[in-house]
Amino acid sequence: MSTDTLDTPTTADPTDGAAPLVQRLVTQHGARWIGRAQLEAFLAEPGDRVLFFHGDPVRFPEVVDVAVVLPELQRAVADGTPGGRFQVGVVPRADEDALAARFDVQRWPSLLFLRDGRYVTVVAGMLDWLDYVARVNEALALPATRTPGIGVRVVRAGAGDAAGCR
Repeated sequence: MSTDTLDTPTTADPTDGAAPLVQRLVTQHGARWIGRAQLEAFLAEPGDRVLFFHGDPVRFPEVVDVAVVLPELQRAVADGTPGGRFQVGVVPRADEDALAARFDVQRWPSLLFLRDGRYVTVVAGMLDWLDYVARVNEALALPATRTPGIGVRVVRAGAGDAAGCR
């Protein structure tokens, strides 16, 4: 995938293809649409952030369950921080593949946890309530790390091309 794909924002309506309950996260629960055009600003904000990769609600019916539970999860782990323990961004369908590739998100629906713009972890699928609360609390306690699947190409000194590790 070229970086042009990541750098070129879409002009599509972010609600296109989103289930009404996913849209409700933005209209009623304080989430924001975070596509390619908004991603860098979102990553520059301090604190814990969650990107919701929802996907096609027909293909992935548990999307609507996660959309309903997500505000409840925010309340369940609230720590008195203004706006809650984490802020939510909803990825528009048109940008999901590009952002999923950047953060190695491989399953829909998924909650991508970020802290101070850095990758923390992904919680995928719909879980039982107690499991979900436990996984979210674990995610919020984990340190930020590098995004899985993103590595550094190794070049041997003096070699004209990439030689890989030997």
